[in-house]
Amino acid sequence: MSDRSLPAVRADHVGSLIRPDALVAAIEGERDKKVSPAELAAIRHEKIREVVKRQEELGFQVESDGEFNRTSWQADFLVKFANVRRVEQGSQTPATSFAVHANDAGQPGGGAAASRGPAIMRVEGKLARPAGGIFVDDFKFLKSIAHATPKLTMPSPSVLHFRGGRSAIDEKAYPDLDRFFADLTKVYRDEIAGLAAAGCRYVQIDEVNLAYLCDPAMRQRAREFGEDPETLPETYAKLINDVIAGRPDDMTAAIHLCRGNFAGNWFATGGYEPVADVLFNTVEVDRYLLEFDTPRAGSFEPLRFLPKGKIAVLGLLTTKSGEMEKKDDIKRRIDEAAKFAPLEQLALSPQCGFASGIGGSTMSIERQWEKLALVAEIAREVWGRA
Repeated sequence: MSDRSLPAVRADHVGSLIRPDALVAAIEGERDKKVSPAELAAIRHEKIREVVKRQEELGFQVESDGEFNRTSWQADFLVKFANVRRVEQGSQTPATSFAVHANDAGQPGGGAAASRGPAIMRVEGKLARPAGGIFVDDFKFLKSIAHATPKLTMPSPSVLHFRGGRSAIDEKAYPDLDRFFADLTKVYRDEIAGLAAAGCRYVQIDEVNLAYLCDPAMRQRAREFGEDPETLPETYAKLINDVIAGRPDDMTAAIHLCRGNFAGNWFATGGYEPVADVLFNTVEVDRYLLEFDTPRAGSFEPLRFLPKGKIAVLGLLTTKSGEMEKKDDIKRRIDEAAKFAPLEQLALSPQCGFASGIGGSTMSIERQWEKLALVAEIAREVWGRA
């Protein structure tokens, strides 16, 4: 098994953590010009130090900064591209809208997602990466304080296409979508190269759209903006492969798939079967962090496509509810998954991040840490201390 697959890492987590009140207050204060950028940066660094230390205390061998430098899992990365602008869902046509569903407990979640879908990134000119990079400085700080493997997460390049379709991409700048995908790939490859130069050896791409394409309603949405849902997974697989193709031999690339996550809400349903072959055998990543916390994600049967040398990280603990899982129940589900993929090719995590942005959390910060502690504990008991 290659070094890229991080074979010894059995306890993982998607990356985002609930922002503490002091950080949220500082972000709001900076927006209102009551807190200086330097003061906000100092508070962010303090809170990142705290969560990195907590991850180490729990025994995680992979650490994130909680995405504390962002207010959104996707927007803060994408709007730093030249000529990308965030547009709220309410101003889009029905063909580009997302249905927002109640959480898995059957209760409507709160916050922005309860009233509108996720924001769309509109491309209004030629794409380019900003000088100095996008998350490179953020990663450098994380690496400077981490004692385990620091992980950097970023939204998938497919987000700039699937959320708005052809209509969200300037036709004057990109009359040919092949040129758009080529420029998009270059921005990502340059950013990954910058991260690699800074010492990053674990990059995670948050690829929700392949999971969305398991939902018949989302497949119909793809048809409405002129795409074939049968071939779109191949398009996105090639896009991801092109993005990560130039990474160092010792850099692990992972993708995380889920069906939407804000305030306990979700956007899509359906098992991985429609995309499983492409997902596991065409997408050239090393690890897959997969949502499996509810029946909406389907059975473990698609894991039969997992080839040797790759790791499937089972997202069995939910971040959509503060209800605590039972250890024996999680172990039974791992045993069930091992009927379709070897236990040595499996690992464990929550199904998604704990905070896709600011607000909308479904649990306390302490319950978040209790869930992560359970992930680490189960991983040690199932796979050994490694």
